[in-house]
Amino acid sequence: MIRIALIGCTGNIGAQVAETVRAYPEEFTFSALACGKNASGLSALAREFRPAVALCEEGTPELPASVKQVGSPEELFADCDVAFIAAGGFAGLRYTLAAAEAGRKIALANKESLVCGGELVMRAVRETGAELIPVDSEHSAIYQALGCRREGTFSRLVLTASGGPFLRLSEGELKKVTAKDALRHPTWSMGAKITVDSATLLNKGYEVLEAKWLYETELSKIGAVVHPESIVHSLVYFQDGAALAQLGYPDMRLPIQLALTAPARMACCKPLDLAEIGALHFERLPEERFPCFRLALQAGEAGGTCPAILNGAGEEAVRAFLNGSISFPQIAETIGDALAGIPREETATYAALKEADVRARERARHFIYGK
Repeated sequence: MIRIALIGCTGNIGAQVAETVRAYPEEFTFSALACGKNASGLSALAREFRPAVALCEEGTPELPASVKQVGSPEELFADCDVAFIAAGGFAGLRYTLAAAEAGRKIALANKESLVCGGELVMRAVRETGAELIPVDSEHSAIYQALGCRREGTFSRLVLTASGGPFLRLSEGELKKVTAKDALRHPTWSMGAKITVDSATLLNKGYEVLEAKWLYETELSKIGAVVHPESIVHSLVYFQDGAALAQLGYPDMRLPIQLALTAPARMACCKPLDLAEIGALHFERLPEERFPCFRLALQAGEAGGTCPAILNGAGEEAVRAFLNGSISFPQIAETIGDALAGIPREETATYAALKEADVRARERARHFIYGK
């Protein structure tokens, strides 16, 4: 029985982890559940799964008598086999660090942990012997192509991107799109924040930065290509010219379940039927029309606290776009202003990253609302 501490249990990914546990109750159980604000959602899950401990950052859930409410991330990982980090945004970093420092096996679905705090997380992983398994479909694909390992000799990594709902739009047309338009992702069903990030291609920039830390390589060895069908989830190139790819329908159940069982596999998704799919298409990623992607790479090259500034400003900008306060192109403008206006700190301690996150959000709100 694999005991899971699920962080972000009430979000989109968390709900799919719960579905996996329901599908295989003889294989998985929850030792801990945690969420940010959804106390009622946590209460319902606690009644269903009866974990030993639970945590809600904001709110007071009604928990069964057998479930202890704890107050710190560290207490969530005392008795688990897998720490599944599905919390969204910068907030997930402290949970990832706590799990790494506890030496746990980590199923990582929070990309901001590595985008903002990659150096801190990977140092903790090395020092404690924690195991880190990616959940993002693109990074799971690379992990699988490397034989369910993060180590391996390769010449290049190529991430695939659907291109989002606005791939064919001109710059003028992009100024007119709405939040409702952005949330219509052509191939994936995801939460609002990541769906907008996929529309701006900021999410793909994040994934490039993630790959740098996960596979201990240089940004120059990581690329991205548009693949509208979302069947090929990423490719690993080798010195002899070979390329290995992982293919499958766009379904997060596979990388979620594999992160819990790797290298073992269990029945999960519909097998891929290539004849049913027909042609697959690939094309250059149009960076010139999606500046968020380029801003992410620039922040990654600069290092230090720049990725935390990128992310903090990005979270505020997406929130403003979703509530109708700014246009789609102004997401990139908000991020660019924060990166240009906030001094970079070389030493990226957690305290420095947290301060950079706070300053980025403050500057972004001032840029958007003028106060």
